[in-house]
Amino acid sequence: MALVDLTDFEARLLKWISASDFVEVAWSTKRAADAFNVQEKEVYEALAALTIKAKDHIQIFYDGGAIRIVADY
Repeated sequence: MALVDLTDFEARLLKWISASDFVEVAWSTKRAADAFNVQEKEVYEALAALTIKAKDHIQIFYDGGAIRIVADY
């Protein structure tokens, strides 16, 4: 899979994550859902898809009791 295979929402989410600091500021799926005016389930599904479609551009890890996400897009 390649970045061209991303849906519009996946691409927008990846760009948003890339422009944000979710290493110092813990990730919030609720905040992401609110920012994109979608359901939390859609955010979870997009994140899961990004780990496959954009695996060289995103890293999701757990640190300090919270999910952290780094992306380069």
